[in-house]
Amino acid sequence: MTSVRIGGLEIGVIILTLATALIHLTLNFPDVMFILNGLGYLSLLAALFLRVPIPMLAQKRALIRWAFIAFTAITILGWLAIGDKTLPNGMVGYITKAIEIILIALLFIEARKK
Repeated sequence: MTSVRIGGLEIGVIILTLATALIHLTLNFPDVMFILNGLGYLSLLAALFLRVPIPMLAQKRALIRWAFIAFTAITILGWLAIGDKTLPNGMVGYITKAIEIILIALLFIEARKK
């Protein structure tokens, strides 16, 4: 089994993912689209970092990371298309998108390290 090293970069990915997942799970509860988005973030985080004896996950870690980047980018595009961008009501959206942009950057940096 391949172990996952947890350093500062990975901690950043974990914290940012948990933050955006929490926002999506609670912001418009019980909106199914937001709940599924939050669960998607948590699932990708688990697939990327959990140390479970699932050989397929260990072998596909790079692919999971790119799927994570794509999922986050699609979330941003979805917000651009239909999200609330008015101020001050849409401020949480802007904060969440900043978190997600930084998350994508950290995932790119992590991909280059591997």
